Amino acid sequence: MAKYVFGVDIGGTTVKLGLFNIDGEVLDKWEITTRKEDGGAYILKDIAESVEAKMTEKNIDKSDVTGVGMGVPGPVKEDGTVMKCVNLGWGMFNAAEELSGLLGLPVKAGNDANMAALGEYWQGGGKEYKSIIMVTLGTGVGGGIIINGKMMAGVNGAGGEIGHMTVDLDEQDKCNCGKKGCLEQYASATGIVRLANRALQSSDKPSKLRDVKTISAKEIFDAAKEGDELAQSLAEEHGKYLGLALANVACVVDPDAFVIGGGVSKAGDILIDITKKYFEEFAFHACRNASFKLATLGNDAGIFGAAASILL
Repeated sequence: MAKYVFGVDIGGTTVKLGLFNIDGEVLDKWEITTRKEDGGAYILKDIAESVEAKMTEKNIDKSDVTGVGMGVPGPVKEDGTVMKCVNLGWGMFNAAEELSGLLGLPVKAGNDANMAALGEYWQGGGKEYKSIIMVTLGTGVGGGIIINGKMMAGVNGAGGEIGHMTVDLDEQDKCNCGKKGCLEQYASATGIVRLANRALQSSDKPSKLRDVKTISAKEIFDAAKEGDELAQSLAEEHGKYLGLALANVACVVDPDAFVIGGGVSKAGDILIDITKKYFEEFAFHACRNASFKLATLGNDAGIFGAAASILL
């Protein structure tokens, strides 16, 4: 009987890898550089070599490995086909099939945010629930939908792309995706900084943020916790957009819980409390009791989820 599984999380700078036993315990984790030259042609070869090197180092036979799960920063169909991944230089191809051919092992591929959601569901902040929505608040806003232990990837692998829900019809600036008024423009780390810069220009309210050389999401939430009025109004605005978006998601999916991760989630209770307040205001009554939890796996959520995609 197979004893091990590998989890792989491909990022724009590094590829994180983890070796797990089938009980979900991480036995080893390491990183390699993401080589994006020549349209990302070396990435899967490098992963295969790294996995094989680890198997040699740990004296693991291929027959002892259940498979390899892999998170990719872009839309991935259920059969492992990547629908174009700009950050890696990849076009459309079946990444799971290709890595499986290189390794001679079963491979499952999925969107990295969906994999992170599966990781939090399996061993993290969503462990006690059956159905969760993972929300990742980083440079962008990612999402992953887990219903009864299964990732909802959608037909084009774009299930859970909550960062590109339209939450403001009057927005004039474009999101990175080309649309206007996306949640990502307000709730991401860069989004709340954009709101802060706008507020500082349009208001003459005194604020300690005026003395900060480079404003970050952390500076904004720290100032809000200290009672800074302008910062508190920004935290409220952030929570209102996020709470509204999640209330709309709940109408469709009706999860047990929302698990909030990513760099911005380090703000902690203030972020959860404000978001939950607006969620309850906007949510359909039957969905209003969803729990809000902070993610617990941090940057390892992706490798945990990738491993879980093989085991669950």
